[in-house]
Amino acid sequence: MARLERVRRGRWLAVCLAFCLVAGQGLAVRTAPELPDPGNPPMSRDQQKQLGLQAAGEVYKQMPVLPDSSRETQYIQKLGKRLAATIPPERSWPFQFHVIAQKEINAFALPGGPMFINIGTIQAADNEAELAGVMAHEMAHVYMQHSAKQQEKASLLGGLAGIVGGIAGRMGGVWGTLAQSGIQFGAGTLILKYSRSDEAQADEVGAIILSKASYNPVALADFFEKIEKQGSSGPQFLSDHPNPGNRRAAIEREIAEWPVRKYGHESPEFAAVRKDAASVRAYTAQEIADGAKSGRWAAENPKNGAVFSEATSGGSATVGTASQTNVGSVPTVPVTDVQPSSIFQQTDLSTMKIVRPENWDVMQGQQQGSVTIAPRPGVSGSAVAYGVVIQVVQPPSANMSVQQITAAIVRSLESSDSRMKQSGEIQAITVNGVAGGSVELQTVSPLADEEGKAQPERDWLVAVPRGDGNAIMIVFVATQRYFEQMRPTFEKMLRSVQF
Repeated sequence: MARLERVRRGRWLAVCLAFCLVAGQGLAVRTAPELPDPGNPPMSRDQQKQLGLQAAGEVYKQMPVLPDSSRETQYIQKLGKRLAATIPPERSWPFQFHVIAQKEINAFALPGGPMFINIGTIQAADNEAELAGVMAHEMAHVYMQHSAKQQEKASLLGGLAGIVGGIAGRMGGVWGTLAQSGIQFGAGTLILKYSRSDEAQADEVGAIILSKASYNPVALADFFEKIEKQGSSGPQFLSDHPNPGNRRAAIEREIAEWPVRKYGHESPEFAAVRKDAASVRAYTAQEIADGAKSGRWAAENPKNGAVFSEATSGGSATVGTASQTNVGSVPTVPVTDVQPSSIFQQTDLSTMKIVRPENWDVMQGQQQGSVTIAPRPGVSGSAVAYGVVIQVVQPPSANMSVQQITAAIVRSLESSDSRMKQSGEIQAITVNGVAGGSVELQTVSPLADEEGKAQPERDWLVAVPRGDGNAIMIVFVATQRYFEQMRPTFEKMLRSVQF
């Protein structure tokens, strides 16, 4: 009897061991998907972002872009933020999301993060997962830095070192730079040339983004297959996105290795926005091409979601960490070394007069039309930890409201620094009798705290349009800890401005 019991117990242990081995093997295989290392192409992050800003500026000149206030744009921005949140911050980009009033099905993302979705794409999607699949695929191109790698493939990287200052490619200027990265403007659309290997990689990475955002990754393949069956409905889309092979089979093979999970996130807004999109005035590619030739879109675009490109603004401002300046780039100093003096003196700049603390110096900025007023210990190179940055900028288009100009400057700063975020709403303000916009921003200071750790920075942006078509941007900068202590000085300086 005892011997029989030992045999039974031995068999039970053997079964349990076999089960554990099988389970262990299953767990070893079915690991949660993680985004791959995108690599490090010779084109830097700042260069890619600047290239994207240049291209985005051209989009607004050549295509009918819906304003940020439109229902479709607000929905796309919300969906885009959900997808972007799946990317680790250290590898993410300052994504922007816009909608083009074009009937044809297309979508494209530019280096650095600007993304544009045709309204025809919204209407073509049968559900939110399909639309999210298109956006995740485009986001993957940015994440994997495919445009930057185009330059590497074409061996045209020699001129990239000076891109932020404006370089001339074989075609010259902005157009040459864009063409080198496979970005061209054609008949009523923007064309990005990706290889089949790029497309396969964008499918793989896009599927991971979708899964992390709780959408079924197969929806990505569903949308592409549907467009291929329609053929003539999306020729440009198919040209920009060459089929890498059997998308569905590739995605299904990929997700077969992942842990089983329940998908199905679907916002109730999708159906309403898709229905509303049918009532929006949309244009064919030919109509858009004709409008670009006549200058119609450059004149009509509200540009309230636009960014300033190198070609139009003379360069992006470097405020605090606005160019992703590293923490610690400004040596740690006691606050007593940067405290403003109670004695002020008037300073005559080329654009205006302003008073400043006598212990704060006037320094020429790296960009044309840029001046920094700051204590010397609070500045290092292009990084400003304490002080005031004043810069002349050119709005993306004429006849913009103060609100739109201020919003465009905020977008430009956020595009230059992925850590910079708007804090609060844009408020009206009057500077020397001229109506302007005021808003606060938050980012990470280039000045480490006493323990050598990163600390938050607080910025106060004031934008004032001028009669010559330009605007003056004034940004007051300080660490979060000492901003309120310096606010009286900032306010006195602003009150003293004379144009």
